Amino acid sequence: MCFILCQSLSDLHQDIHLFRFNVEIGEVYILAGANDEIEIIVPQNGAWRFLDETQL
Repeated sequence: MCFILCQSLSDLHQDIHLFRFNVEIGEVYILAGANDEIEIIVPQNGAWRFLDETQL
């Protein structure tokens, strides 16, 4: 799922600034966009979601 999300971001000409796998919880964090406005969390089950400020 992570590769599909990264390909979609790339297709939309969005820069990917950070792609991090957290081994402890098994999640991937993706930070993208011209102003880092796109934050995506991908848990082990693949049900990705956008992260917003209220979830920090």
